[in-house]
This record gives sequence, structure tokens and C-alpha cells, in this order.
Amino acid sequence: MTQQPDGFGPDLVEVFGPSQQDGGPELVQLLTPEGERVDHPDFRFDTGGVPEDEVIRGFYRDMVLTRRIDVEATALQRHGELGIWAQLLGQEAAQIGAGRALRPQDFVFPTYREHGVAWCRGVDPLDLLGLFRGVDHGSWNPNDNNFGLYTIVIGAQTLHATGYAMGLQRDGVVGTGDAERDAAVIAHFGDGASSQGDVNESFIFAASYNAPVVFFCQNNQWAISEPIERQTRIPLYQRALGFGFPGVRVDGNDVLATYAVTQAALQRARDGQGPTFVEAYTYRMGAHTTTDDPTRYRLSDDLERWKLKDPIARVEVYLRRNGLADDDFFAAVQGEADDLGVHLREGCKALPDPQPLQIFDNVYAEMTEELAVQRDGFADYLDSFEGAHS
Repeated sequence: MTQQPDGFGPDLVEVFGPSQQDGGPELVQLLTPEGERVDHPDFRFDTGGVPEDEVIRGFYRDMVLTRRIDVEATALQRHGELGIWAQLLGQEAAQIGAGRALRPQDFVFPTYREHGVAWCRGVDPLDLLGLFRGVDHGSWNPNDNNFGLYTIVIGAQTLHATGYAMGLQRDGVVGTGDAERDAAVIAHFGDGASSQGDVNESFIFAASYNAPVVFFCQNNQWAISEPIERQTRIPLYQRALGFGFPGVRVDGNDVLATYAVTQAALQRARDGQGPTFVEAYTYRMGAHTTTDDPTRYRLSDDLERWKLKDPIARVEVYLRRNGLADDDFFAAVQGEADDLGVHLREGCKALPDPQPLQIFDNVYAEMTEELAVQRDGFADYLDSFEGAHS
């Protein structure tokens, strides 16, 4: 075996294979970029008895509406209505596939970019805008949809997810064989977050306690401006083996494959078989956030190549080619997207500004004596300005 140039250890390319731009032969795929169905020996598209064409049409609708949320929010930020926005353009299949694989009792711990997963969990996208407009810290109740508040601290949600998963074990809702009761947790993060200590610590705890958690990494090739080649010497999914649990790489632009792989990983967790690492191999076609300029660090040729793998386009081609949807269906989805756009534009501008004293709400389940004193003092200060918090 060839030695590395510095003479220390074997050549990693020989051991693990090259870091291929198409995801490599290990990539799980059920729908090609050309819209053709393919089989995989380990994963199949199981719709649970629901007609397959109906499910795929639903995926298409979800992805179109999710993209519209992203487009409208980006435009609102450009017009000064949002302080910032984290784009997901190109990652719709990864999020919808993972989101629709969940059962109601499963719990999601997102980053700040899981707008598609939030959509699948029934969170009003207008509630997402409040956070980015700066009028709240996330106005949805996580217990209503089993969807946690957005996490800004990179990677912290993986520890939260692992702890919650360990709690499910202690609640006796893992591995009972009751499909309506057994639950799992999924933690979303990006390729950049995989380098954080919190993420690696969560891997250790999840493996040690066999926690029912799926670590879902959307590898969109860029940690802000840092390419994946500078983040890891091996494919990300192979890191899981070092912690003692399986990893799998799926075509993150293939909603069918993402659904199938996530569904299998979640069921494995519910059955009490422990954690799984899912690397959704995709591409961030937009900017990291609206404060980012990706033209400064990536080539336009890369973007154009990935546009040919657009997750929405490949499903539309499949539906049209196989006569599973007509022009009326696509027009109806577009009309629904237009209505959603109106809802977001009008609703965002109507979001009320928070009252100053609200900063003390929701800090603790019960107001502490010290906090009450601070609140009363701040209220007296505000009272010195007539009508300041009326």
C-alpha cells in the first residue's frame, strides 16, 4: 500500500476512495437527475400503502412551496423587511424527504435553515420570519409540532437531540414494538457543523447509550466559504464508524431516496437499535445567508453543474414523463405558491414589534425573585417615558 508523501500511514485515497464530486458509488439514489427511477439493494421507496404517485405529487408540492418560502423571504430581506435570511435553495429534497419520513411522535431539532422540515411539521412559515425580522426568538411552541426552535449556535442542537433521545429511552417509548408509541429524534446540521466539538460529543453519548437519534447532515459542500475538501479527509458519513454506529450517504437532491433512507434510519432508532448518521449529499445553490456573497469563493461552473441536478426539476420530469401529473396539477401548485407568497409578504409587514417588557417573559418557567426585581425596575424606567410600553 502506498505511503502518504510525508511517510506517515497509508494513502487515504487508497483506503477510503477519492472525494468525488458526484457523491461516489456509495451514493443512495432512487431517482436520477434525468428523472428516471432506479433500484437500490438496501433501500426502497415504501409509501405505507398510499399510492406512490400520490406521495410523489405531494413531495413535488412540498418542494415548490418550500422554495417559494425561501424566494419570498430572500426578497423581503432585500427590501429591508428582514434583518437576515438563511437560504435553502437547492436543498428542498433533503429537507422534504427527511421531514415526511417522520411520525407525529418523533421530535426534530433543527438548525436555522430547516424551513422545509418546519413546513412538513405544520409550522406556519410566517412564524419563521418573525425570528429573522427580529420581533421574536421563535414564536412557535415546540411541543405543538414536535419541532424545536431554531438553533443559532452551530451544532448545539445535536447535544439537545441526544439528551432528548436518552429521555425517550427512560420514558419507555423506544423498542416496545408499538408503532403508535415508539419514537425517535432527528438532529439536523450542516457539513461545517460536523467539525464542532458539540457534534462529536453528541456522537459519543449517542453511541455509548444507544440513543434513538438520527444525525442528519446536509452536506451542501460549503461551510460558509470553506469547501468540503478542507473540512474532512474522508467522506463525512464514514466518520460514524469511528464512533461505533452506521453511516450512509444519500443523494440529497433525490427526495425519494432521502425519504427512504431517513425512514429506515428513524425506524432503526425507534426499534432501539441506536443512532445513525445520514449524509445528504446536496449543494447550496444560494448564499449561506443574505449577508454572504458566494461569487467570491466558488466557481460559476460548479453552480451550473449542480443546477442540472435540481431536486424539483427531476421530480417534475418524472411525473410528466410517466403521465402521473398534468398541466392542471402544476398550475394548481403554482397558484398555491402564489397565495403563499402573498401570505408571507403581507403577514411579515404586519408582524407587531415586541413590547419592551417582553424580554423578561419565557426566561424561566417561573419568575425568579431577582428577575422580578429587574423587571419592576425596568418598568419604572419605561414609565418615565409617557406611553412607552402602553
